This record gives sequence, C-alpha cells and structure tokens, in this order.
Amino acid sequence: MSMDADTISDDANPYRSPATPDGLDTVTRLENMPPLARDPSFWGMTTTQFLGAFNDTVYKQLVLLLCVQVVVSSGKTADMQSVALAVFSLPFILFSGSAGWLADRIKKRTVIVGCKVAEIVIMAAGGVAFALMAQPQMVGDHYVTSGLPLGVFVVLFLMGTHSAIFGPAKYGILPEMVRGRDLPRFNGVIQMTTFLALIFGVVAGSMLAGAFRQQLWMASVVCVVIAMAGTLASFFVRGNPPSRRGLKFTPSSVAISGETWRLLAGDRTLLGALLIYSLFWFLGGVVQPSVNALGVLQLRRADWETGLLAACMGLGIAAGCVLAGWLSAGRVNFRLVRIGAWGMLLCLVLLALPGGTHGQLLGYYGSMPVLVGLGLSAGLLAVPLQVFIQARPPEDQKGRMIGSMNLVNWIAIIGSAGFYGAANAILTRLSLPASAIFGLTAVVLLPVALFYNPRDTAL
Repeated sequence: MSMDADTISDDANPYRSPATPDGLDTVTRLENMPPLARDPSFWGMTTTQFLGAFNDTVYKQLVLLLCVQVVVSSGKTADMQSVALAVFSLPFILFSGSAGWLADRIKKRTVIVGCKVAEIVIMAAGGVAFALMAQPQMVGDHYVTSGLPLGVFVVLFLMGTHSAIFGPAKYGILPEMVRGRDLPRFNGVIQMTTFLALIFGVVAGSMLAGAFRQQLWMASVVCVVIAMAGTLASFFVRGNPPSRRGLKFTPSSVAISGETWRLLAGDRTLLGALLIYSLFWFLGGVVQPSVNALGVLQLRRADWETGLLAACMGLGIAAGCVLAGWLSAGRVNFRLVRIGAWGMLLCLVLLALPGGTHGQLLGYYGSMPVLVGLGLSAGLLAVPLQVFIQARPPEDQKGRMIGSMNLVNWIAIIGSAGFYGAANAILTRLSLPASAIFGLTAVVLLPVALFYNPRDTAL
C-alpha cells in the first residue's frame, strides 16, 4: 500500500447521501439539528456508551482478579488471566462482520437499545454465576480461587458479544446524528469518555473485588444498576431509518462483505486509514504490557504504582482525543495524524533510553509525563482516522465498514500479543532491559511517521 499524498483533495465526501423518507438529503436534515451541547441525543449517546464501556471493564476486571491464582490441581495454581482475555476477545473476531451487517439492515438505534437491554440480563446472569461459585480463600498474601465455574466465562463471552454487536451501531450512527463539522468533536468526546471508562472501570472493579471478595454477586448488582442507567440513556438517542433495509445476509457478511472489499479496493485512502487505525490498536496492545513490565520488573514498583503509569497513558489518550476533535474544526485533519505519529515516536524513544539506577534513564517519575505525552499523541493520531472511516463510506455501508474496522482492530490486537512475546524473548536472550521494547515499537511506527501523508478532507 502506498501512503503518498495522492489520494484525496480538500473536497467533501465524494459519496452522495441518499434522501430520507421526508425528501431531504442527509446533509440538509443534519443542518437542522441543534448544536452538540444542546442536543439530547448527543448526551444520551455519550452517556450510554460511557456506562457500557465502564460496565464491560468492571466485570472483566472482577473476573481477571479471580483468575490471578486458580487451583487447577491438588496444591497447584495457575494464572488464568490469558484465558479470560481470550474469552472476552473471541466474540469480536466471530461477530464483528455480522454486527456490521445488522447495523446497516435495521435501525442503529434499535441495535443500541437492544444491546443495553441485553446488558441488564447479562449482568444479572453474572451475579448468578458469582453466587454459585466457591468463594476465594486467603492463602498467604493472595486470594486463591478453587476453580472457576463455566458460567463465569460464559457471561464474559456474552459481554464480549454484546460489545461486538454494539460497536458498529455506536460508531455508525454518529454521522447520522450530527452535522459533518461536529463529527470530529463528537468522536473526540466518545473516545475520551471511552478511555476514561476503561481507567475508572479497572479502579472500580478492583475496589468492588476488595469490598465484596466473599460475596461477588453483590458487585454484579452494581453492574446491573449501571446497565439500567445506560439503558435509560439510550432512549434519548435519535433514531433514523435503516441504511439498507432488506440487506441480505451472505457468507461474506460474517467477516468482510464483498461490497466492503470492493469499496476498500477502490478507495486507497479509506484502506490506508483502516490499516493505520488498526496499527494504533496494535501499538496499544504492545505498549500496555510493556508499561506493566517496566513498572514491576524493571523499576521494582508495586502493582498500584505500576497502575498509575498506565493511568498516565490513559489520561493522555483522553486529553488527546478531545484536543484532536477541537483542532479538526469540521475537517478530517490528517496533519494531526502525522503530529501524533511523531509525538508517539519521540515518547517511545525516550522510554527506551538506557541509564539510571534500573537501566532506564527516565525512572519512575520521569516516565509519568512521557506516558502522558505518549497517550496524548496517540489520541491525536486516532481521532482523525476514526472520523474518516465513519464519514467516508456511503451511508448504506457505514455499519459494515465499522464492523470490518472492529474485526481488523482485534486481529491487530491479537497480533500484538505475538509481537510482544517474540520481542520479549529476543530481549531476554540478548540480556536487554524490558524498556528496550519501546524502541522496537518505535521502529514499527517509523514508516507511518515518514510516509503517511494524505491530504485533509472536508466533512
């Protein structure tokens, strides 16, 4: 794939929006919408997606903490967190394509509300699964779980499925809800609140696990209440007619439909944005465990101190997403992608510099502002790409495009696990510190910073 600046001009989206049943094309209809701050649909969508991401993270964190030490045979324990993460991730591979088809075939609002109602049922099932399991016991300084019932993993799988179906409708409905010039800001807010939900969800899940370790079903009651609040918020989301009523389900709909393949093949800019956006998630999948290894193994910090390093990066991403939405000013501002790529590159190199007491020049407190900068740069890179992927496709393909995006992103995340494992093995063999992996990650990002240079486009 060439990444030269030869693909698009400053013209508006070349795909024409179909007329709605009232005879108005989408652009005309959206121009009559209220500003974001006074739009109940904006607040409803922002609230419901924040609470959904928060709930996902809380339940996943509860299960992950249970999986840290699980009795697998007489006297032997194992860390089963990787199993839990795989169970949660699998639905995104299996159902993202079908979820995109569904978001195009029926009203996206119907999918959103339906997912929120399903979330209430799933969280209630999670409470039942926790109530039926043997309670964790304190052994030394850690809780040990005497086996985990299948129901806990089934609920985790259902939560992943719910999120996989919710995603294409959530992102696909944004261009239908607001004026084009408001789309970058809307995406900035959505991305910001998503990452804040992930940060707060990990903290809340850990606190609930500590408070209700012997009665985890009570933590699920909190999750049910959150799901109910999210469902109420979803009723404020504005509904629109289906993008492609009567769209037939074909075998290719399970992954990437034939129409989507043809769209990507004929639009190099859209294909490039999709691949670079998936690289964002690949890099995130490498950096997150690298930060954990830096804090625990190299800098010799406690778990909660290492968590603060990850929180610095998360807060930076949230700030970068809002900043990118504000700076875009009604355009897909690809210059922000280049600025973000160079910013990430610089921060990764700084984190990899050798020296200091523990073999890393910055140390614990010096790494904090750099991780904030890394997150902020990542937000600048991600938001314009996501806005373009939402706005560029024809309206009757937006859901399937977002489904394809989710599928490619999760493939990238799984690939990042393999990259991290291989890179870690190489560094260990060469007796290099854990922080050196940041330098290897910078090498992966370098071609994007050097060569990805499409022109801005109007919305």
